[in-house]
Amino acid sequence: MSFSENLLKLKKEAMQAAAPMFEHIDAVAEENTLKVLDAMRACQVSEAHFNTSAGYAYDDIGRSKIEELYAKVFGAERALVRTNFVSGTHALATVLFGILRPGDRLVSLTGAPYDTMQTVIGYANSSKGSLKDFGILYDELPMAEGRVDMAGIAGVLAPDTKMVLIQRSRGYSMRNPLTLEEIREICAEVKRVLPECICFVDNCYGEFVDTREPVQAGADIMAGSLIKNPGGGIALTGGYIAGRSDLVELASYRLTAPGMGDELGASLANNRMIFQGLFLAPHVVAQAIKGAVFAAALFSQIGCKTLPLPTDMRGDIIQAIQLDTPERLIAFCGGIQKYSPVDSFAVPEPWDMPGYADKIIMAAGTFVQGASIELSADGPLRAPYNVYLQGGLTFEHAVIGIMGAAQAIEDLGK
Repeated sequence: MSFSENLLKLKKEAMQAAAPMFEHIDAVAEENTLKVLDAMRACQVSEAHFNTSAGYAYDDIGRSKIEELYAKVFGAERALVRTNFVSGTHALATVLFGILRPGDRLVSLTGAPYDTMQTVIGYANSSKGSLKDFGILYDELPMAEGRVDMAGIAGVLAPDTKMVLIQRSRGYSMRNPLTLEEIREICAEVKRVLPECICFVDNCYGEFVDTREPVQAGADIMAGSLIKNPGGGIALTGGYIAGRSDLVELASYRLTAPGMGDELGASLANNRMIFQGLFLAPHVVAQAIKGAVFAAALFSQIGCKTLPLPTDMRGDIIQAIQLDTPERLIAFCGGIQKYSPVDSFAVPEPWDMPGYADKIIMAAGTFVQGASIELSADGPLRAPYNVYLQGGLTFEHAVIGIMGAAQAIEDLGK
């Protein structure tokens, strides 16, 4: 590893600055590991649940056990966990289309959602088959200095507001992710103003960062991706929905068909990796968060704006770093790719990625394509050229990759 003497010095200082946060991160990981272990013991997970099934699979005990386990771990009444979900956005869209009906209103309380959700909604980015096409109304409450505008919630909720969308993570923005306490306060305010309104949390990148999940903090339903946090770097694909039983049931009718719901769906791939991934997830998430804290410390010393700061409590696994120029953004992603275990020889280039308004550059030398619980980095080619770093199956690899990104920027000389 050819890192400069300057960077090696900054690495040592960054480690010292990050160290106080590591004890807290490890404590959260231990508590979450015990929670998952206790759930697996209570659900009596057995090797028989790892088998595959075919056809309608009405009697797939593995599929049913996974969903029982996810519900227990997340403190939900019911869960839908399927490899049928091709992405987190797919799981989120399944909730929206499963529950909302023509004339209902959806309100985003965390400002504009990230790009792929905007095409699902269809108002900012028009797309065929969007919520807008189905006559579902939409409004959003702008963030106030990076936080949810609590005072503005009452004013944006109309009588026909069926659901509020709460995006836990930052998307492609420089705002703080939501903590569990903030989610609790938001949901409480929504219920005070409109008791029947459904609080839906986009939980992508947030699982196991805290010792509780959004449905344990007042949310009615939440969704996420298995190739992010809860898959533990082992799950090959899929997503989950968890929350109130009646709402999860409605979502299941969108995934399959009305009247069928979650009672069928074959496990064509071995379920072992989904069970094992969930077991590993608390530890893997802790490794990723440690890497994010180190990146914040290192790039703060280099002179970049970072969010969160090294000493901030985390609401997700993402570290945002402002790089100011397209050249530095491209160099950063190139450095991450260079120190990846897969496709290290590839050179990332900006491209027109489906569902995004700007060209996106993405470093993702991962074992599972697009798995952002593995070390990866991406960002849109638009000012101020923020990069969004996430993942790391091991802290050691995260440190090496981050050093590689810093070296690439130093070599750029700009």
